[in-house]
Amino acid sequence: MKSKTLALTVLSSAAIFASSPIFAQTVKITPLGSHAGELCERDRATIFEDPTGVRILYDAGHSVTGGDDTRLGDIHLVLLSHAHGDHMGDRKLKALEAGSCEKVDTISAAPHSATAEIAAAKHSAIMMVTPMGAFIARKIENIRGKPVGNCAEKDGVLNAPFGVSCQANAQLGGARILKAPGASVGVEITIVPASHDSTVSRELLTDPQKAALAVDNTSLYLGPPSGYVIKFTNGLTVYMSGDTGIHTEMKSVVSDFHKANLVLLNYGSSAISAYAATYAMNDLIKPAAVIISHVNEAATQGGKLKPGSRTAAFIKLQKRPVHLAISGRTMEFDGAAKCVAGCN
Repeated sequence: MKSKTLALTVLSSAAIFASSPIFAQTVKITPLGSHAGELCERDRATIFEDPTGVRILYDAGHSVTGGDDTRLGDIHLVLLSHAHGDHMGDRKLKALEAGSCEKVDTISAAPHSATAEIAAAKHSAIMMVTPMGAFIARKIENIRGKPVGNCAEKDGVLNAPFGVSCQANAQLGGARILKAPGASVGVEITIVPASHDSTVSRELLTDPQKAALAVDNTSLYLGPPSGYVIKFTNGLTVYMSGDTGIHTEMKSVVSDFHKANLVLLNYGSSAISAYAATYAMNDLIKPAAVIISHVNEAATQGGKLKPGSRTAAFIKLQKRPVHLAISGRTMEFDGAAKCVAGCN
């Protein structure tokens, strides 16, 4: 009887929370791809905006023009899952809409990277695994001419905006809380494991280092690859997978512990297959919904999914809503991961 009463109490509490004004507020998620209204082969960058106003950029990659990209707006925190050039941004868009959705026209972002350019231009904090964070911090220092120190914390909270770029880096499992001015609660960001590689593009290294590594066709490893779990103030909990294959922490850490209800899935063909990604979603994580990005193909034409695409093959296997990361289209999610505006 006691266990039954407890279960009813838990369900009742969840129902009250789900109907509360905070839960009904929305998190805005805006992909920044190479071509507006499409999901293209280089698309990675995504902006998250909490109801309190906190704005986070995830994996700038090749689909932004750098710190001057007019679509960015305020960016309080920059996240980077791993050091590969298509995430750190060893190249950047030549211009908005440059090239085609199938073959995007980019230019070099060396020696700094698109990630460092944006963090420097927007006076953003950076949060990533510590070795990679130190690398990006040096790039920001080279741009701005001043060392990049640690972000000031008060009572364990980072208070945005920062006024100058700073480091909030951590190891796997490390978390930070980011709070907007006047907000009573903050956004919690945790670095979680991924199963991939994290070597940096040699084009972003100094000439001596570049030359030494080129002899053996190698590069530098900048710490473990990662994903992120972000708990927003409306109750939405988003897992950003990073580039990854299946791993056991998808269930134990992402699902069981963090209870992620929305997944931003990187669907790169060199990391995960349609069937592996389906198993991860349907059996390990079991989110309410999925946003699919990093598809490494022109997945849409005229904003519509191409039926014969690899992306379409994954979507056909799903038991839950899958939303395309269409460039420039802002999706709004409530605390239960229900898309209430902007989704396909």
